Amino acid sequence: MNLAPLSTAEFHDRVHSLSPKIAVFDCDGTLWSGDAGSAFMHWSIETRLIPPDMITFINRRYQGYLAGEVSELVICGEMVQIYTMIEIETIRAAAATFFRDHIEKNIFPEMLQLVTDLQRQGVDIWAVSSTNDWVVEEGVKRFNIPANRVLAARTEAVGGVATNRLVAVPTDELKVTALHGVGITAPDVVFGNSVHDAAMLAIARSAFPVNPSTALLERAVAEGWPVYYPASVTPLSE
Repeated sequence: MNLAPLSTAEFHDRVHSLSPKIAVFDCDGTLWSGDAGSAFMHWSIETRLIPPDMITFINRRYQGYLAGEVSELVICGEMVQIYTMIEIETIRAAAATFFRDHIEKNIFPEMLQLVTDLQRQGVDIWAVSSTNDWVVEEGVKRFNIPANRVLAARTEAVGGVATNRLVAVPTDELKVTALHGVGITAPDVVFGNSVHDAAMLAIARSAFPVNPSTALLERAVAEGWPVYYPASVTPLSE
């Protein structure tokens, strides 16, 4: 592969030169390193936040996902459904503790700076993620992104308690569907790190793969999308 990544200065300048009005960001791997969704699941197992029957269930299903027997869409939904019958306040408190202790240190300062600068310019910032809304909403507080600008995996809550009724699981084309649902059909700039962000990147006026996975890097080469790696992550070898 031959796609020279942008430097931080080039990346920021390229984005600002577009004078965007709407900017859309994936979260895990894009605003911070690592997968907060699966990490929260494992943390919930270790801390016994979820009951034993759910631990047995999700362990079996996640192994199936790793073996390619369970799809991305299905596992992302099930990783939210395992919190059924738990009070939302309890889950949100757990998500706050988890993010503070395990993910906050992984925030990319270059992305935090970019979001901050765009906000100062009046850009409408959205976060779209297949990770559960409790963790995502907690995480993007560090970026001053409000909950009403978060489109994440979520279940219906009834009487302040989580249920297993899925409302949304924004991954792949469903990220585009989620954006369409709030009236965004052609965002000015979109940032993502995974092939599961490709559909969302494709509808942008300008797409920026950040810390791209192998599959997304291949798509970036094909599409001519400029790529960027924050300093704390190493570009993939050819």
